[in-house]
Amino acid sequence: MNPKNMILRVSFLGWVCAAVLCGQAAQQPTAPVSLTVSGDIASTLVLSSDDLAKMPRETMSVQDQDGTKIDYEGVSLREILKRAGAPMDKLRGKALASYVLAKAHDGYEVVFTLAEVAPEFANEPILVADKRDGKPLFEYQGPFRLVCPNDKAGARSVRMLETLEIVRLQK
Repeated sequence: MNPKNMILRVSFLGWVCAAVLCGQAAQQPTAPVSLTVSGDIASTLVLSSDDLAKMPRETMSVQDQDGTKIDYEGVSLREILKRAGAPMDKLRGKALASYVLAKAHDGYEVVFTLAEVAPEFANEPILVADKRDGKPLFEYQGPFRLVCPNDKAGARSVRMLETLEIVRLQK
């Protein structure tokens, strides 16, 4: 076999192997990105990125440590809790002794009371964001992140948010 034909065959085989490998990689199923709302509610709610994209959207601006304005886009925590069946309308009695435990992928956890997000109490604007400045969140921030623009410290702006657990202290 002459060297020119051998080079062509090796190149062709390399191309075929690359095409097969790319095809296999494309067929690998990817884990769906989701946010789970569970706890003291009738049934667990799992929201995909697509589900959140179809819900009423809000934008909140915050300032980065260097003073740069950042626009986050997503769905209000209040809306997500309402859809999950949390007692969000006219909180009274035992429902006032309820909280939301927000859990991140890395094990970080923070707490919000239901009264903090209820319109008749603190009415805090807390966002479950999936976009920053119009683009999906960076890997180390997302796919979901809590944004709490009125908190003086950013410690409750949980990044890599995976779970919201509703806990009623009084049943």
